[in-house]
Amino acid sequence: MKAIVKSKAAKGLWLEELPLPELTDRDVLVKIKKSAICGTDLHIYEWDEWARKNVIPGTVIGHEYLGTIVEMGRAATRFKIGDRVSGEGHITCGFCKNCRTGNRHFCQHNRTVGIHRAGCFADYLVVPEENIYLLEGHINDDLGAIMDPFGNATHCVRMFDTSDNDVLITGAGPIGVMAVAIAKHLGARHVVITDVVDYRLELARKLGATRAVHVGRESLTDVMKELGIVEGFEVGCEMSGAPQALQDIINKACYGSKIALLGLLPKNTSIDWFQVIEKGLTLQGIYGRQIFNTWFQMDRMVQTGLNINPVITHRLPADKFQEGFDLMLSKECGKVILNWE
Repeated sequence: MKAIVKSKAAKGLWLEELPLPELTDRDVLVKIKKSAICGTDLHIYEWDEWARKNVIPGTVIGHEYLGTIVEMGRAATRFKIGDRVSGEGHITCGFCKNCRTGNRHFCQHNRTVGIHRAGCFADYLVVPEENIYLLEGHINDDLGAIMDPFGNATHCVRMFDTSDNDVLITGAGPIGVMAVAIAKHLGARHVVITDVVDYRLELARKLGATRAVHVGRESLTDVMKELGIVEGFEVGCEMSGAPQALQDIINKACYGSKIALLGLLPKNTSIDWFQVIEKGLTLQGIYGRQIFNTWFQMDRMVQTGLNINPVITHRLPADKFQEGFDLMLSKECGKVILNWE
């Protein structure tokens, strides 16, 4: 099979020919149809400090995918050959306290597809059957390929009640843009999103943002006055990983506000703790998806009319993956899909 591999401990990725992966009894073999490039893949491409600590050279990367089951291990019985599927990328141990108490997303021994084990930027992927999610007809192939980041956005937005509330999202990357559509779908009054990239702010407008604010040119204070937001935002979602963005959320939060943190902030990021304490703010870290509660939530939101398809802006053959990574580096894109057929 062909696969995109982190072959060397250096910047870049390489297309290689590899043997098909082998199954254990409880695995399924998925023929990949489409996969999507994630910000995590970009870290691996760049070979930054995080990637150097977490990825072993020689790893097939990628963890966002759609495909069909073509082979099943002897003990894999829940699905059938030909099923159209996506899957949860966090492979959990099943035995730690969190796994055994219904909190698999907090597994202390998690191993991630495309980081700690072979990923989906390949013709074929092996994963445990328990990580597979069956896709019904209302989820199209492109959407099926981005269920993983769609789940990140869903987990973040649904952590707190957004209905009838004003929501501030910082960071208009693909997950932040999806969060806009989700918050609006769930009944938020105003959804304001901030960034410094015009392309992505325009994409956020297409997904339903009340206001998409370039913080280098506009004042959040003025935008709040324009919208009649007097006391501050009830819910915040930090998606950018930028320290100033987190401070903006804290500054503009109303008393008792709840803030979900998905963006990976630099170590030693300073926070105005006086405001956190005086305002009684709740800060909640978000990692991945609630397995599998978030997946059912995504499924049902799509059934009830949520449309996040405009976040997908580019589709490329898999062997043109370098163009996709160049687009991601430029930030002039939403989600980039690689076609393996």
